[in-house]
Amino acid sequence: MAEIFPFAAYRYNLDRVNLADVITQPYDKITPAMQQHYGQASPYNLIAVEKGQPSATDSPADNVYTRAEQALSAWIRDGILRRDPSPGIYVYSQEYTVPGAADRRTRRGFIALGRVEDYSAGVVFRHEQTLSGPKADRLELLRHTRTQTGQLFMLYADPDRRIDTALFRASAAIKAVEARDEYGVLHRLWPVFDPEVIGAVVRGMAQQKLVIADGHHRYETAIAYRNECRAKSGHSDPNAPYEKAMMAFFNTESPGLLILPTHRVVAHLKEFEVETLCRNVAGTFDAQSYSFSSGAAHTAAYAQFRRGLFTRGVEGRAIGMYARGVFVLLVLRPDADLASELPDLSPAQRGLDVVLLHRLLLEKALGITPEAVTAEKNITYERDMDSAVAEVDDGRAQVCFLLNPVSVEQVMKMALAGEVLPQKSTDFYPKLLSGLTLYRLD
Repeated sequence: MAEIFPFAAYRYNLDRVNLADVITQPYDKITPAMQQHYGQASPYNLIAVEKGQPSATDSPADNVYTRAEQALSAWIRDGILRRDPSPGIYVYSQEYTVPGAADRRTRRGFIALGRVEDYSAGVVFRHEQTLSGPKADRLELLRHTRTQTGQLFMLYADPDRRIDTALFRASAAIKAVEARDEYGVLHRLWPVFDPEVIGAVVRGMAQQKLVIADGHHRYETAIAYRNECRAKSGHSDPNAPYEKAMMAFFNTESPGLLILPTHRVVAHLKEFEVETLCRNVAGTFDAQSYSFSSGAAHTAAYAQFRRGLFTRGVEGRAIGMYARGVFVLLVLRPDADLASELPDLSPAQRGLDVVLLHRLLLEKALGITPEAVTAEKNITYERDMDSAVAEVDDGRAQVCFLLNPVSVEQVMKMALAGEVLPQKSTDFYPKLLSGLTLYRLD
């Protein structure tokens, strides 16, 4: 089953830098504005490595990847980054406010190395497909820097909390390193070096299967890099640094584990009418409309619609839709024959609202092909429901589809069964910061 290992992480020297000034969000969440902000925050900000700025004069000898390695080497040489003196496991917590709500939650797990396994080994499982572009970029960066700057987000199931109890208890006596990110999330890190505690965690995790929550592209990059290194060495060394990857492990029973929905915003359709779509799916969905004709009525209709969507998310199956002038709640009919409509899908796939959205509404009713979805030809994505609605109100989109989140249980069930969800089905919140711990493959 899962093999995990303590490691001596490289970490920022807090005598030289303020941690909040040097850490970043994961590379794929960094906008150009964030990239500029990070670069201005500190000359040692990880952005120089995580997502460097290309230049018109870039060449094979001088580019974002070579400059990333030069920055890392200089920071290590100058004592900006220091390696811990002994291998440890790092307890990691994130205290955050749920977006769109007022309640505060804390998600807690731990950072260690995990053995890089092929999916066919039945140890590590994915829940989404990957794209070639991001993997090519991350592989080139790894080739140059030989360093992993962010953790892969892994899930494991331990209902009795036997694995992490002693680890969390040991961390209580250690002073935390902490930083607050731009979203107000408080990140805390406790290094645990006690061999007995580490041994207990390693033994406990040996019984586990792992599901990738976030970081599929980086995990497959780690596989590709491992295979390259094996080919160069001419043999397989299970203890080689490239056989492992830096991971953050979270128990599915963690009270702070949160998945947000990702809403679909649709534009550039040749024609679209709410009534036509509702008629086309009437055998599968009952449509409940909330129309309005004024600003005040818009607010009231929106509030009523949201209550209906959230309630149906608990009690049944529903997909929300908004076009100018009307909110529509598409409720799955009790007599809907999904097995006949989607015979190529498993019962688990047919149990997901996001799958019904893609196959029955986007593909069948609107003619948006899977290829167009992948290319984002007609579809963009919004985490925030209000932002999705505003896209339609402002005329930038014709319609948006609003979803309840996929549950952690559904993700685990799908992944362990060897199935994948549609693109951007899950948004685990908050993201794991890059730069808290670094794993140098040397």
